[in-house]
Amino acid sequence: MTSNALRILLVEDDELFRLGLSMRLQQEPGFEVVAEAEDGETAIELALQYPLDIVLLDIGLPGIGGIETCEQLKQQRPELPILALTSRFQKPLIAKLIEIGVKGYCLKGIKAELLILALRSVAGGASWWDEAATTEIQSTFAYSAQAASTSSEAEKLPENPLTRREQEILAMIAGGRSNQEIADLLYIAPGTVRVHVHSILKKLEVRDRTQAAVLAIQKQLISPDLLQD
Repeated sequence: MTSNALRILLVEDDELFRLGLSMRLQQEPGFEVVAEAEDGETAIELALQYPLDIVLLDIGLPGIGGIETCEQLKQQRPELPILALTSRFQKPLIAKLIEIGVKGYCLKGIKAELLILALRSVAGGASWWDEAATTEIQSTFAYSAQAASTSSEAEKLPENPLTRREQEILAMIAGGRSNQEIADLLYIAPGTVRVHVHSILKKLEVRDRTQAAVLAIQKQLISPDLLQD
């Protein structure tokens, strides 16, 4: 393997599924499955032993379970991106994963090519949510924005610190768009997107894109008309 290979920890309790997934990932140029685990406890131990770029983790794990495994991994190695795999779509799960700091969520039926793209995106600092999850995130934004517009004057929210363009970019970030995708959609340079993202994080006083999206949901910082696409 090359020194710049994407180093993956694969966490999956189904042995046959894990074997097939590992073989497929190893075939991908620039990918290296450096360790495998079948439960959360082992995954946490391995994450502390190996230099890793990303964790691909099944939520339905035995033992302490996938959610607690994610929480402990984020406590031990907060900088390590996690892409969650699950067999079915669950609305509460998405909110929990975002709260923990997980960067992506894929259903197990995802095509191999899309999973490869998701791994690259999440390892590169972007978010990746499957179509159902993205729809749910956008619905949450829309509901929050509607609730804000019908609130009384006494319950008015603080003035939104974000510009119209920053709101637009934050809405796309919440939908799992990468900087390059945002640049393409808005017909601006990727460097300009990075400047806007930096400004958003600074204004909202958050560390990363996921925290910005969560805060935007909590404080209704996205204009409803930006959520139609």
